[in-house]
Amino acid sequence: MRRLFWLVPALLCSAGVMANETGTSHLDLTGTWVGMVSLVVFVIAYTLVILEEKLKLRKSKPMLIAAALVWVLIAIVYRQHDMPEAVADGIRHDFLEYAELFFFLLVAMTYINSMLERGVFDELRHRLVSRGLSYRALFWFTGVLSFIISPIADNMTTALIMCAVVMAVGGDQPRFVGVCCTSIVVAANAGGAFSPFGDITTLMVWQKGIMPFWEFFDLFLPAVVNYAVPAVVMQFALPEGRPPRVIDKTGGRLKHGGLPIAMLFLMTIVTAVSFHNLLGIPPAFGMMAGLGYLKLYGFYLLRKSHEWSHANANPPHSEADPYNFDVFEKIAQAEWDTLFFFYGVILTVGGLGFMGYLGIVSETLYGQLGATQANILVGVLSAVVDNIPVMFAILTMEPQMSDTQWLLVTLTAGVGGSLLSIGSAAGVALMGQARGHYTFFTHLKWTPVIALGYVASIGVHLLIHA
Repeated sequence: MRRLFWLVPALLCSAGVMANETGTSHLDLTGTWVGMVSLVVFVIAYTLVILEEKLKLRKSKPMLIAAALVWVLIAIVYRQHDMPEAVADGIRHDFLEYAELFFFLLVAMTYINSMLERGVFDELRHRLVSRGLSYRALFWFTGVLSFIISPIADNMTTALIMCAVVMAVGGDQPRFVGVCCTSIVVAANAGGAFSPFGDITTLMVWQKGIMPFWEFFDLFLPAVVNYAVPAVVMQFALPEGRPPRVIDKTGGRLKHGGLPIAMLFLMTIVTAVSFHNLLGIPPAFGMMAGLGYLKLYGFYLLRKSHEWSHANANPPHSEADPYNFDVFEKIAQAEWDTLFFFYGVILTVGGLGFMGYLGIVSETLYGQLGATQANILVGVLSAVVDNIPVMFAILTMEPQMSDTQWLLVTLTAGVGGSLLSIGSAAGVALMGQARGHYTFFTHLKWTPVIALGYVASIGVHLLIHA
């Protein structure tokens, strides 16, 4: 942590040294007024992102403005030097990075929304709630399922589903809910760390072509350790016995087409992986092909819906229609604020890299600290700063690292957010869903144990690749 406090002064000193150096194709703007103003714009925008809940200001809004301002400032300077083509090329490069991420996530979000509407996750919750499990069994059941589901679904959706189970069964036991929610957040983040589909950071590394698809699964054992170590300690804080048996009247509503859509989602994942591994096609293209699967199945459901409405003399698209399904509604329900936030982050961080700031950070982190210490520090930073801009900055810097170190930074960026409740989307979401039971301080109480799991997972990874 002492190195973390020395990092900011080191960056400022480095910026002063590099102020007069000019690259072959890019101007070094780190010591100019344009660079300083751009840094201020980024800091202000990201401060507004951090204060999203308090200000009720969606996080995409300040980042969209920041991206525009940074690149406008760059364009002004480059036009003065008669180099406008360089700015256009830089924007296109970052925009292509974003476009691949955008279409990949849009398809994944559409499938998740479709499965939610078809009752796939409601059925899962219904089956768990109705089993009459003890507090300890429910703790392990929700944690392990979070770890298993998050590599396919995103960690926030997984955490919300499992939290709904915990609240339905043990809502009258605040201590139980707090411990369970903390475990779910750790499990969901750990489960997403070893799969290219489980977390945005792993997805970015895979799409960048740093490592092949199957190599990410080398992180499975470290991810298990990251979840299991704190979970083993947390279980001793659970109440004894079992909660009163609950009859879940809201669950068990698996609609027609729910399981086929889940299977189509798995087929889509296989398509994206096959396109990338066998043909060298970006994964986003495979995901868009998978969207075609869903659209064709949606057309089949539409025909069935018309037949049902005609046979039952009901108006089309009525709530009673078991086949009523509109794929375009599911696309419209995507997390657009999150998608636009990613645009703002990627373009803003890309602009700062274009100015030369990421080169300074790369030299300070990876040149002075070394890859292992730098990558461990990345995980600690991701508990405070969103791991998306951190990982995109690392991918833009392209430090010379072995596959072992790339896997390490993928692991730490994915699980480091578990150290604090605000460090991941899963934690932030559960603070809202289990308000009063799971809070920042509820999670903070377990941070030392979670940190122990964090260190243990790093140790296991380095031991495996020694």
